[in-house]
Amino acid sequence: MTRLFNDPAAFVDEATEGFVAAHPGRVRQVPGGVIRSTKSEPDTVAVVIGGGSGHYPAFAGLVGQGLAHGAAMGNLFASPSAQQIYSVAKAANNGAGVLLSYGNYAGDVLHFGQARDRLVSEGIPCEMVKVIDDVSSASLEEIRKRRGIAGDLTVFKIASAAAEAGYSLEEVVRVAEAANLRTRSFGVAFDGCTLPGADDALFHVPEGKMAVGLGIHGEPGISEQEVPSADELAELLVARLLEELPEGVSQANGARASVLLNGLGTIKYEELFVVYRRVNRLLEEAGVVIVEPEVGELVTSLDMAGASLTLFWLDEELERFWQAPADAPAYRKGSVAEVEQIDAAELDIPDPDAIPPASEESRQSARCIMEALEATRKIIGENAEELGRIDAVAGDGDHGIGMERGSRAAEETARDALERGAGAGTLLRMAGDAWADRAGGTSGAIWGAALNALAATIGDEKAPDAETIANGVEKARDNIMHFGKAQVGDKTLIDVLVPFSDALTEQVNRQASLSDAWGTAAERAEEAAQATADLTPKIGRARPLAEKSVGTPDAGAISLAMIVQAVHAVISNNANGG
Repeated sequence: MTRLFNDPAAFVDEATEGFVAAHPGRVRQVPGGVIRSTKSEPDTVAVVIGGGSGHYPAFAGLVGQGLAHGAAMGNLFASPSAQQIYSVAKAANNGAGVLLSYGNYAGDVLHFGQARDRLVSEGIPCEMVKVIDDVSSASLEEIRKRRGIAGDLTVFKIASAAAEAGYSLEEVVRVAEAANLRTRSFGVAFDGCTLPGADDALFHVPEGKMAVGLGIHGEPGISEQEVPSADELAELLVARLLEELPEGVSQANGARASVLLNGLGTIKYEELFVVYRRVNRLLEEAGVVIVEPEVGELVTSLDMAGASLTLFWLDEELERFWQAPADAPAYRKGSVAEVEQIDAAELDIPDPDAIPPASEESRQSARCIMEALEATRKIIGENAEELGRIDAVAGDGDHGIGMERGSRAAEETARDALERGAGAGTLLRMAGDAWADRAGGTSGAIWGAALNALAATIGDEKAPDAETIANGVEKARDNIMHFGKAQVGDKTLIDVLVPFSDALTEQVNRQASLSDAWGTAAERAEEAAQATADLTPKIGRARPLAEKSVGTPDAGAISLAMIVQAVHAVISNNANGG
């Protein structure tokens, strides 16, 4: 279990501070994460990686010459917010565009996508590559739905080496995608990990059993079996990965591959070497030529007991970039040229706490939004336990806790922004970033995205009218569906957000007042939320236990319906002069 900490809430911030203090020659801290402390060639692509903390050396430990230019770091197992990613990318930008790369998790997809859109809107070319190496998380036919685990390293390394070589953004994306499609990983776990301050692990594997294909956050695996010997584990891992060779790869032709045997936190080096001994022999017997293998902790999960095997199938170009030198705090290879330390005055670092000018009308609207956020925090606090119970039927049961954390952080941040004169748009944006950062998980990402979409639509210049608000809700819906890929019928929050948005727009177009329009839409939302009980989940963590959730509504759908009802009371009160 994670034993050494002070305040659990400060764990990530304190760990980051210590990490930067330990590696001042390679990294420096910026709002949202870290960047290289050394100068990069001007007019070259910057590779910015990221994800939740708790996976060291991913992600901060992979920042340095020959590797990433920056890493956006979220809370423990929680995606960094769009603001954090944007901030790191701005600071890391070398003038030739930015590649964002991350594991394929819903929160990361939402937040990195929002950050990309913001960078592009400011004239900074930006592309994304989602790592999809875990063969247990989806079939080959649905390869783009796979999650990213230890294969993060191969994609990050290849993309960064290509950027270092002066490739254009288009070419960096090409080789990163080639590495992505030639990387396959498969993992097992013997027990779960414990968050700082928690009384127990996030999950447990039955005594004497091994979970096969379990995700690095405890996502469901594909089976359980008896704990094997080291050799038997090697045989299981190798056999599964050799079942699925990427297109264009043939063992008979002496295919070349790098091999990564990764410990997830508790399985240590000597144990890994015992397993690798057999892995190496099996691959050689299969005719695989092994190139610069890695054995150790590459992508961890705090103190999780488990391991994964990655095969990275090489071609001439990929092999050259895999062997290229790198000098990051947690990954070094070859010899890099000595370069100057960067001058802080040269960095373009946005101030996330800055309050831009706003009209008096917008500041007045911000006060009403503040009341809505207070009502949101209150209704979620009163129902957090029930939301957790609903979520636990087929999920991990943390929806209520996450929503409570997020809504409280949004309220506190918004109050501070209001006191400093923020307009409606800025207040909503800062509240959304705080919600996403503190809530974690998919719900945190979704609510961060929703509030940011509203913020962008409302702005800081005018008091938003009913049409503007309806447009903002529609933009929030579209953003979440675009990045999260959920559709009506998938048993998610979208099953409520779509009918709510449609009803709100319909009523506003009929010239209804905002209070009346919102009230009608809130009733529609409540009906839709209850109707999710009849659905089976088609995406997300509940999908493997789909049948178990029939008869129980979706927790995210229920919480959204609660919130829009609470906000309706605030709108009505303000409309009546209350």
